[in-house]
Amino acid sequence: MTVSDDFVYETRPVRVVFRPGASVTATPDEAERLGLRRLLVVCGGLGETAARAVADALGDACAGLYAEARMHVPVEIADHAVEVVRAAGADGCVAVGGGSAIGLGKAVALRTGLPLIAVPSTYSGSEMTPVWGLTEHGIKRTGRDPVVQPRSVVYDPELTLSLPLSLTVTSGINALAHAVEALYAPDTSPLVSLMAEEGARVMAEALPRLAAEPEDLLARGRALYAAWLCGACLGSTTMGLHHKLCHVLGGTFGLPHAQTHTVVLPYTLAYNAPAAPRAVAALGRALGAEDVPRALWELAGRLGAPRSLAELGLREGDLTGAAAQVTGQPYRNPRRLTTEGVLGVLRAAYEGREPE
Repeated sequence: MTVSDDFVYETRPVRVVFRPGASVTATPDEAERLGLRRLLVVCGGLGETAARAVADALGDACAGLYAEARMHVPVEIADHAVEVVRAAGADGCVAVGGGSAIGLGKAVALRTGLPLIAVPSTYSGSEMTPVWGLTEHGIKRTGRDPVVQPRSVVYDPELTLSLPLSLTVTSGINALAHAVEALYAPDTSPLVSLMAEEGARVMAEALPRLAAEPEDLLARGRALYAAWLCGACLGSTTMGLHHKLCHVLGGTFGLPHAQTHTVVLPYTLAYNAPAAPRAVAALGRALGAEDVPRALWELAGRLGAPRSLAELGLREGDLTGAAAQVTGQPYRNPRRLTTEGVLGVLRAAYEGREPE
């Protein structure tokens, strides 16, 4: 992007604390800074140990622990969490974990207006966005609202040490997807482009290091830094084909979030590449590759990540319905969308063949 391009860039107030051990040392301070006295801690089952440590650190300021977060934020879970918040008399919420936990915290904030503190343990980047999502009757709805943007984000590299390698890889590639779409978004800007390219570069360097040495705390910190950048890009721009496709595959067909992003990314980028040459050039610099879709596909394979929707449990008979649902929703994308074109992307991702 050149400075002669037209653009609008809007920042939103969010405070970031980044240091090892911050999940237990900084979260109480952030709550006090926000004037919060009774906080409900929310998490998923896998993140309950870390969430309990945060709850213990909050001491008397903890109003309870709700460990029922689920992928894609089912509306019935969100409804129940809101009931628990109100019954506890909570004046704020702390979400500890990955995208599922932070998504639930956002749902609570959306329904109640209570401030949210995010303590991410994966690289999803959701903590840096005003984007919320809820799934009801097999349809995932998303929207943007400043009220769901976390007031404070506490990044603790030590918290990610327990993240399994398989989820480390797919979560990191999920973050890369945010950078990819931000680079060709209709409302991108010079600053977003810089953050996206840097985020993609750092994540692509960190993931192989973590695959070789999962306990490398420096590499964990670099991956969190990259996730921060990529998430901030997603929060500042409009989502296109890639995210819409993943929302349908997750919300309607129940596919796992990070793994679906990992599988689909090379194919959606290959589809959009002819209409987004500057985005592809920036990604080429970040990844040190001429064929960026193929480089992403090879990265996933080299790190042992899934590379086909069939591996994730999608049935071939679902491809047509998914393509129709994706093209039936109006949204902007650099390349014109057709049902046939989207079906081609889905079929290639279903088979897991090399992207063209």
